[in-house]
Amino acid sequence: MNDFERLVAVVTGGASGIGAATAARLRDRGARVAVLDRAYSDVNHAEALEVPCDVADSESARAAIEIVAAEFGAIDILVNNAGIGAAGDIAQNDDDEWHQVLSVNVISIARVTRAALPFLLRSGHAAVVNTSSVLADVGVPQRALYSASKGAVRSLTLAMAADFVKQGIRVNAVTPGTADTPWVQRLLDQAPDAQAAAAALRARQPMGRLVTADEVAHAIAYLASPLSGSTTGTILGVDGGMAGVRVT
Repeated sequence: MNDFERLVAVVTGGASGIGAATAARLRDRGARVAVLDRAYSDVNHAEALEVPCDVADSESARAAIEIVAAEFGAIDILVNNAGIGAAGDIAQNDDDEWHQVLSVNVISIARVTRAALPFLLRSGHAAVVNTSSVLADVGVPQRALYSASKGAVRSLTLAMAADFVKQGIRVNAVTPGTADTPWVQRLLDQAPDAQAAAAALRARQPMGRLVTADEVAHAIAYLASPLSGSTTGTILGVDGGMAGVRVT
């Protein structure tokens, strides 16, 4: 497919995991892609523009978007994928961690999108896709802060879709289940029994396995594609059935 031909896409948190898979998928379908991240040691994006960016800093986000626009002359697609995790119940994360996680997972969407907005408004195929989580809809133990942040992303997506539908910018989100990414692997490495922890993660998804980064990337590309021109305000689950399927 070449549905992204001549379009410019920006992917935050694009150096690994879902972001890297998304950048690769968009490139394969014809987009010119800029990857925004703090470091690029894990993945070599030889065919993408690598732009250092700390999405927790407004000036860094603005400068990164300006670099992309100067290089490519346009921005048509924005994938707000950057995010960090947090574990614990409501009593276990201090105020500093709350501020950090909300800054990276939620406020960064505002920082990067408002910087890209002038360019998106000039595009004939403008689309924003945000990465939320199935935990925006399903409660699981020890994820209070993370779930709160991803619930905010879900609500923010719907509000953004309403704000910009008349201006030609489509805004949607994906809600992945637990995905087989380096971030999840690091969490498992920290568990007292990594094998048992991995088995528990697989078991809580009705399909009995982790979601792959490529599967989430495919969903993001679907929402971002000009072929989905009537799709906005949609929250697309890629969660192995976790939100809606009960097998016991």
